Amino acid sequence: MSARGVITDRQRRERLAVRHRLAPAARTNEIAAIADSLVALHSSDPATVYLSAMARMQQPSTEAVSAALYEQRSVVRHHAMRRTLWVFSPQNARAAHAACTTALAVYEWKRLAQMAQDSGLSQSGTRWVQTAKNDTLAALRDHGEMTARQLGAAVPALAEKLHLSVGKPYAGTQGAHTRVLLNLGFDGAIVRGRPKGSWINAEYTWSLTDEWLSGGLVGVAPDVGAADLVRAYLARFGPATLADVQWWMGWTLGLTKKSLAAVGAVEVALDDGIGWMLAEDLDSIDATASGANDASWISFLPGLDPTTMGWKQREWYLGDLGAFGASIFDRNGNGGPTVWLDGRVVGGWAQRKSGEVVYELLTNVPANRRKHIAAEAERISGMIGNERVSVRFPAPMQKTLLG
Repeated sequence: MSARGVITDRQRRERLAVRHRLAPAARTNEIAAIADSLVALHSSDPATVYLSAMARMQQPSTEAVSAALYEQRSVVRHHAMRRTLWVFSPQNARAAHAACTTALAVYEWKRLAQMAQDSGLSQSGTRWVQTAKNDTLAALRDHGEMTARQLGAAVPALAEKLHLSVGKPYAGTQGAHTRVLLNLGFDGAIVRGRPKGSWINAEYTWSLTDEWLSGGLVGVAPDVGAADLVRAYLARFGPATLADVQWWMGWTLGLTKKSLAAVGAVEVALDDGIGWMLAEDLDSIDATASGANDASWISFLPGLDPTTMGWKQREWYLGDLGAFGASIFDRNGNGGPTVWLDGRVVGGWAQRKSGEVVYELLTNVPANRRKHIAAEAERISGMIGNERVSVRFPAPMQKTLLG
């Protein structure tokens, strides 16, 4: 298929500013709308959800993010693409569950059954798994929201120890509750609720999904979910290369191509290669979307922010920093906290124990913009407040800045 239309790196950066709600005119206080603008918010690191959302809010507030998660429940945590934990609006969560998580759950339950058998918990790992599942769901049904510790006390199977890598030099053990709760989450049967402690804590309570979220997460056919998910991704991250789409979804090449065809995606020429867009999006290539003319913006994005991590091929917004962003990415390609200027990554940042936000710029930035970046660092420090944010996947720059 020949490319239909051309989109430059500059245009991609302008689109990013608006579609990811980083341009000031595009920001909103609606947390579900922010999540949808990125398909989902990364939640491997709990602080990322809050900092990513607040970077795109008109009036940043940790309380507003918590209210959306735990009171309004307009967004929900769920594992999906690349086995990663995300925060979605319910509609996108259902699509991602069908497209990415249902097949994963089948594999992980079989794996757990074998682990239970190898660990001597039962002569039938399948029977042990079914009992653990049923008893855990019954406990949540009877008692409501519970922590992993509380569930471990209520369900004997969860207190068992699984033997990992049996017969290997690196053999070890793991509490069965970790695997059972994770897999029930993969099933969409249970969901992470409010954490114990503050918003940076990753020890969540658990609830039955059908009681936490009206309509639950299951029921979408896998092919429908895949089409809905790739449509959402292209609407927010397009144009994206075939490698971008496949990597972001964690799919096979065959499923990626099938899903692109299902939504009628079309090819466009990029400054370097070929990308894919929704056909209905082609007319917007030369048009200026609302807020796109506000080209001047600065943002301090957290580690694993979806904008930083949204493409496999990143040179068009990393520029001279290269494909892996110099010292702001770890060796596995996980992005640390980044400083953005007008659609480009220009540096990285960290929060010291004192609460001070410090940063390092890796590219030449005009003096007047450096003043604005310094002011933004102070604003971020005030926004975080008394909490101390650590990075789950620190990049080399974090170690340097925290010295």
